[in-house]
Amino acid sequence: MLDTSELTASVERLADRLRAAPQSRLQRGAAAEGLELARELAVRAQRAENPELEPRTMPDAGVFTVADQLVVAGNDLAEILRTAPAGSREGELDEAVRLVREAAERSGL
Repeated sequence: MLDTSELTASVERLADRLRAAPQSRLQRGAAAEGLELARELAVRAQRAENPELEPRTMPDAGVFTVADQLVVAGNDLAEILRTAPAGSREGELDEAVRLVREAAERSGL
């Protein structure tokens, strides 16, 4: 089993920053950045869980829900990676953590 705590902690940190951000900052791009990341993590989780199916796109539910969407997508991916056979998805975990860090930088939060 992979230790996915770094991924879940990174996702939670960014989600907390999104929740604390003023509406104006969310509307200036922070929420869009968070949604883009949530969608990417959700697609990765869906592909890892069931590669035969076409991934569904996470809907845009508004700037005030993006933090929750991010947490759901991040936790889904973390659980799939955590329970994957040893050594089979380590690169994916590192890539997901990198994506979260880069999104946090781009969002300015």
